[in-house]
Amino acid sequence: MKLQTIFEKKVDRHIEGVIKADDEESLKVEIDEYVLTNQIIKRLDRFLDAYLNYTGANGVWLSGFFGSGKSHLLKMLALLLENRTVEGSSVLDLFLSRKEIQDEEILKKDLERAVTIPSRSILFNIDQKADVISKTEIDALLSVFVKVFDEACGYYGKQGYVAQLERELDEAGKLDDFKGEFQSASGKDWEFGRQRLQRFSEATDQAYGKATGQNTIGVLSKYKADYKVSIEDFAEQVNDYVNRQGKDFRLNFFVDEVGQYIAENTKLMTNLQTIAESLATKSRGRAWIIVTAQQDMDAVVGEMGQQQGNDFSKIMARFATKMSLTSANVDEVIQKRLLLKNEAGVGLLSDLYHQQENNLKTLFDFADGAKHYKNFKDREHFIRCYPFIPYQFTLFQVAIQSLSNHSAFEGKHSSVGERSMLGVFQQVAVHISYCGVGDLATFDLMFEGLRSSIKSQIQQAVIIAEKNLDNQFAIKLLKALFLVKYVKDYKATIRNLCVLMLDSFDRDLSDLRKEVEGALNLLEQQTYIQRNGEEYEFLTDDEKDVEQEIKNTAVEPADIAGELAKVVFDQVLRSKKIRYDDNGQDYAFSRKLDDQLHGRESELGIHVISPFHDHAGKEEIVRMQSMGRDELLVVMNPDERLIRDLMMYKRTEKYVRQNVSVTQQDAIKKILTEKSFQNQERYRDLQQRVKTQLGKARLFVNGEEIEQGGEEPIGRITKGFYRLIQAVYPNLRMLRGVTYSESDINGFLQQGEAGLFADDKATVSEAEQEILAFIQTNNQGGVRTSLKSLIERFEKKPYGWYQASILCITAKLSARGKIEVRNDSDVLEDATLERALKNSHGYPQVLITPQLAFSAGQVRLLKDFFSDFFDSPATSGEAKALAKETGEAFQKLQTELAQLASHIKEYPFLAALGEPRERIQEIAGKPYTFYLADLGKVEDSLLDLKEQVLDPIRQFMSGSKKELYNQARQFLQAQEANFAYVGGDKGQKIRELLESSDCYKGNTIQQVKTQVESLGQEIFAQVQEERNRAMETVQGLRDQLEAMSEYRQLSEDQQQQLGQPFETFLRDSEGQPLIAVLRESASRFKTVTYPQLLNRMTTFLEPPQPAGEYEETGEHDDEQPGVKEPPPVQFVSSSTLPICFAKSCLSDSQDVEEYLDAFRKVLLQEIEAGKRVTI
Repeated sequence: MKLQTIFEKKVDRHIEGVIKADDEESLKVEIDEYVLTNQIIKRLDRFLDAYLNYTGANGVWLSGFFGSGKSHLLKMLALLLENRTVEGSSVLDLFLSRKEIQDEEILKKDLERAVTIPSRSILFNIDQKADVISKTEIDALLSVFVKVFDEACGYYGKQGYVAQLERELDEAGKLDDFKGEFQSASGKDWEFGRQRLQRFSEATDQAYGKATGQNTIGVLSKYKADYKVSIEDFAEQVNDYVNRQGKDFRLNFFVDEVGQYIAENTKLMTNLQTIAESLATKSRGRAWIIVTAQQDMDAVVGEMGQQQGNDFSKIMARFATKMSLTSANVDEVIQKRLLLKNEAGVGLLSDLYHQQENNLKTLFDFADGAKHYKNFKDREHFIRCYPFIPYQFTLFQVAIQSLSNHSAFEGKHSSVGERSMLGVFQQVAVHISYCGVGDLATFDLMFEGLRSSIKSQIQQAVIIAEKNLDNQFAIKLLKALFLVKYVKDYKATIRNLCVLMLDSFDRDLSDLRKEVEGALNLLEQQTYIQRNGEEYEFLTDDEKDVEQEIKNTAVEPADIAGELAKVVFDQVLRSKKIRYDDNGQDYAFSRKLDDQLHGRESELGIHVISPFHDHAGKEEIVRMQSMGRDELLVVMNPDERLIRDLMMYKRTEKYVRQNVSVTQQDAIKKILTEKSFQNQERYRDLQQRVKTQLGKARLFVNGEEIEQGGEEPIGRITKGFYRLIQAVYPNLRMLRGVTYSESDINGFLQQGEAGLFADDKATVSEAEQEILAFIQTNNQGGVRTSLKSLIERFEKKPYGWYQASILCITAKLSARGKIEVRNDSDVLEDATLERALKNSHGYPQVLITPQLAFSAGQVRLLKDFFSDFFDSPATSGEAKALAKETGEAFQKLQTELAQLASHIKEYPFLAALGEPRERIQEIAGKPYTFYLADLGKVEDSLLDLKEQVLDPIRQFMSGSKKELYNQARQFLQAQEANFAYVGGDKGQKIRELLESSDCYKGNTIQQVKTQVESLGQEIFAQVQEERNRAMETVQGLRDQLEAMSEYRQLSEDQQQQLGQPFETFLRDSEGQPLIAVLRESASRFKTVTYPQLLNRMTTFLEPPQPAGEYEETGEHDDEQPGVKEPPPVQFVSSSTLPICFAKSCLSDSQDVEEYLDAFRKVLLQEIEAGKRVTI
């Protein structure tokens, strides 16, 4: 059954694709076939609400993309509001009878209300009416409005001054008279003559004079000179007009395509806003402006500046009512006007839908990251759209917009060359109407509907292909690629192009894919299209020229190989080393591609055989190449696509680099820039393709293929590299899977010092034995082994040991005493050895030799000495460790002796440590070999020193003898002053014992203790005796004082004051340990303190002089009187009196008499002086 039989209406009937504002011939058809979609019904509701309820905004902005039906809707509104009668029926009745609005009661009521308002519609396309008016004129937009208004009033709109003449005559009621007089004067009617004013100027003057009674010559010239147009005058004229028509009359301007007319012109935008505002102000809602424009105003207005944006926002504010038509509206219109099915068609398509229901998603969904376009939703949707596919409505509209944005059509902003989407879909439907049910409209057929509107230079490639190519399918595919060239979200991959070219549900998809691939290869070969990765793109003429030049650009094979090497090693593998999981170490590898080394050479290698290799695809030859080589052979599969893409990438890169800066044509620069971007995409595709190839590549080691599952390239190659490591480094197993690091070096050295390595050859690991054997062999052959040469030996095959492992094993051997490490003849041990092992710059100077062998007897003798000399067993059993422990023990002893010697001032006998310290210092600084080989020579003398000096002194200083010594020394210091009164030379003897150099020996300190105790007892007794004597003397003086009559006269407080010094003396004497101090204190108290107390007592007893008794001074009354005070009584000690006697001793009675006389004389002098003498 043919497709043409399933439609409700004939698809080849005349359908006006583009609605014209001035077309009056097809009004009935236009009304009948107008589709009231759900979207339009909603927009009508909004418009009628604003029209019937005026709130100050009298503008309506009707927007939509190309072919969305905005012009058709504008014309329907103009007819509706005016309620024109078309072929005997009112437009309102025709609309109210439509089934689409039978359930829309509110809409029907609003339509009836709107029609009851008397109105006139002025419908025009602004571009058509402005054909002789330049947009650069200040009042270009206003002139168009004035022109159509004048024409609507019956005046001559093409010449405004003529219309002004007619308007004035009409307002004066003389227009008909003027026309009659003009007919009489010229023999022609006025409508004919006003179009030829130069010929009929004289007749015009005569007619004007007779009609008005004025004799005027050159009336037209005068009107032309005086004629001026302004928005205010225009608004006033419109207001006068609507007022003359009646109270509620409205005048509505319907302006088609105003958006593109005012585009990029600030003045025109401002004029539109001012016209609408002025009409609203003057007529108060009785004059409306309804305009159409593109929905995406940015695309029409262009890159607006700030001022343009502000002007446009003002327009949108004035045009508050906005009616937007989307692509969904286009779909519905096409389906209802063109694709409506009859009953038989519904039945057939329903069966077809159920047959294909499960295949629809697979057949028509785009893949490869393309934008999602609509597919069939259900059976009803399938029936409405067939033979088209839902994505075609949207994709075609986007394609039209994209082509328009790239100036593909004749005329700027042309609505696809006066072709609507409806017209294009009708043409496609007619083209396939003779096909059977089950066939489909392919996307390339849309091209024919646009062909006449596309610029010839843009479609030149298609025209040439039609002339030169025999493959009709390739031509159809080229047309489809042309349509989607600028659609950004569509990816023209083979899969997606198959969707565009599917022409029947019965088509075998695999055959279709092959046909598409063949056509694409042909088109690419002929440079009609280009491929970038998986995507294909139509080429314009300029693009074809550039593409051909790129293909002819020569590139060096080395550049191609280098680029592929970068992709393989830098972009996919991304590392110059591979970590081996068994030991956690990184192994460097040579990078080889097709037998060429890229970068530094290493012992191991990864050799990639690419599709560029001479033996690509020849398995046996490639397998043989890997024999005997220390490399992992990675064999990629043959891939012509990869070869072409890589060569195209390098050619494009070179061509763009050479030409982008020298070309002068903007179009070519743009193409080169786009090529550069495409080349970046191609490079990303190359990376992914190489990655996929490496994931499937075959791996060989020494001719043996390695079976690796999975397709992740890094993982597969890494595992293959593990096999290479195991094959090249069989001795790597000697490390036993232990992971070493440089931070472990100190630990191994410390274990050796702690004696954790037994001296058992069986405990030495295989790796240690291998290194030790190498060192011993070199030593026997007279070859020096440096740390550098050791590392180089064991890093290479058959070992493959990493540096940290070699250093750690060397440290273990040193700690075990198996080797000796030197630098400039200095033996390196402990911290110095650790630093040397970690300093790679010094490796050539670090030399390693086998350790000297020591007999078990030497070790045993050293152990015995250690135990005897240091009084504790050695912890180490291995020779070197034992010797080092011995050296450390001597160093510790040296420190201990130094600390003891620092107290020689307190303990003079420590001077005996002088010789031992010197001996110990000499021995502590010896190499460890000395303790095993030479210590025995001085062993006896050391043990003698220990027995005779060190042990006694250390025991003395750590035991009770030191305390006794300290007590004796303190006793001498405390009792030094008392030795002159007791004991004779006992104190000196004790001092001599303490200062003796042998004080620490024998029982000397016990003797000191005994003498100290004896002397201490004597001093104690003497001190006690002296204390008692002093206290008795002072107590006797106190008794004398208290027996005196004057004392008894004192008050109790005064007595206490006098008694206080006695109490103080007695108390202080109790704790005084020095004899001399006791004696001096008693004597001073008797000679000084006691007389002072007596004087104080006398003072207490002296009564004060009575007031009024004056001292006779012999002066007059003006002198200050004073109390006469008697001199106080003073007491002096007899022992303090100065006796004048020449002799120092008494030797006979005569001397006694003379001394007594002198003493008497002194005593009498003191008494006569008023003093009292104490005895």
